[in-house]
Amino acid sequence: DYQQLLRDDSIEVIDVATHPGERVPLIESAILAGKHVLSQKPFVLDLDAGQRLIDLADKHCTYLAVNQNGRWAPHFSFARVAAESGLLGDVFAAHLGCHWDHSWVAGTEFEKIEHLVLYDYAIHWFDIVRCFFSHRPVRRVFASTARVPHQTLMPPLMAQALIEFDEGQATLAFDAGVVHGQFDQTFVAGTDGSLLSQGPSIQSQQLTVTTAAGEVSPELTGSWFPDGFHGTMGELLCSIEERRPCTIDARDNLESLALCFAAIASADSGQPITPGSVRKLPE
Repeated sequence: DYQQLLRDDSIEVIDVATHPGERVPLIESAILAGKHVLSQKPFVLDLDAGQRLIDLADKHCTYLAVNQNGRWAPHFSFARVAAESGLLGDVFAAHLGCHWDHSWVAGTEFEKIEHLVLYDYAIHWFDIVRCFFSHRPVRRVFASTARVPHQTLMPPLMAQALIEFDEGQATLAFDAGVVHGQFDQTFVAGTDGSLLSQGPSIQSQQLTVTTAAGEVSPELTGSWFPDGFHGTMGELLCSIEERRPCTIDARDNLESLALCFAAIASADSGQPITPGSVRKLPE
C-alpha cells in the first residue's frame, strides 16, 4: 500500500517509476503528503495534467523533478555544461545520430508503444538539445518515421526530427535496427567553438572540443547507466538541501515533452508542428 509509505515521516523524497498512465494520481498523493517527487520520464501524457501537478507542488512547497537521466550521461553532461557555460559561444547547430539495435523490446510492453523511438527513447534527445540551445524556444519541428526492411516489431525502428530555432537548427536521426557496426554521435557548434562526441554506443564515447585555443579531448569517466540515474536523484537531493531551483524541475520538462509531442504529431501528419500546440500524446 503506497499510502502507508506516504505516511512514513522519515521518508522525504519519493521516486515514482510507474508507467505514465498510473503516475499522475501517485504523484498527486505524494505531493499532498508533503513529499518531494522524482518522476520517471516521460513525465505525463497530457501537458495540462503536468501543469496541474506543477501548480500543486508549488502550492505545497515541494519539489517536483523528472528523471531526465540523459543529462548526466558523461558525454551529454560535458556537452551540456560546455554549451551552458559559454565555452562554445552562442550555439547555432546540434546534430545527433543514434545507430543501434533496439530489437530487445520484442515481446515486452515497449513493443506496444506505436512511437517507441520518438516517444520513449528520443525524449532524452529532445531534452538535451534544449539544454544545448540554453532552453531557447523552438519555432517548429518536422519529424518522420520508417520501418527497417524485414522488421517484425510493431513500432517503426527509424525516426528523424528537424528542429528550428531562431538563428539555430538541430537534427536528430535514430536508426534502431543496426545490428552490426553500431555508432552514436553528437556534434554541437557555436560561435566560439565546436564539440564532437562519438563512439560505438551511448555507454562508450570519446569527446573533443575545438576552440581558438586549440583542441582538447577530456577523459570521460562513468557511463549513462547507472551514473545518469545517480545524477538525477543527486541533483534533486542537492537542490532540496541547498534550497535552490532544481535543474530538472517538471516545469522545464514540460517544454521537452511539448517538443516530443509536436514531433510525434508531425510524423503522423507529415506537417511541421509548433511545440505547445499539441497538448496530449497523439494516439
